[in-house]
Amino acid sequence: VQLQASGGGLVQPGGSLRLSCVASGFTLRYYAVGWFRQAPGKEREGVSCISSTDGTKYYTDSVKGRFGIARDNDKNTAYLQLNSLRPEDTGVYYCAAYRQKLYERRCMSGDEGYEYWGQGTLVTVSS
Repeated sequence: VQLQASGGGLVQPGGSLRLSCVASGFTLRYYAVGWFRQAPGKEREGVSCISSTDGTKYYTDSVKGRFGIARDNDKNTAYLQLNSLRPEDTGVYYCAAYRQKLYERRCMSGDEGYEYWGQGTLVTVSS
């Protein structure tokens, strides 16, 4: 069972990146997926998540209108599109997943309860 995050890199302010999170060893369609980030010297924070039941999405306030989360269940993959990047978006981005109950719509914005974690991909926003 594994989650593999990729797509990070060095980008100038205002630039874009697309992060990918590929699941192996389990069927991602039954799992909510979250993206978290940890900036240097700061605690990990929830950035976005997407429900497995009806695709309900959550974004933390600082990324609303700039980031977009999506999933392709046929590819067992989730994505996080990062647009209009700012220096304060710099950090290691992690994807995570947990099995969601059928009656649940909202995904968890906090990191407690996520079962599987990827290894992280570094995003650096700098001129």
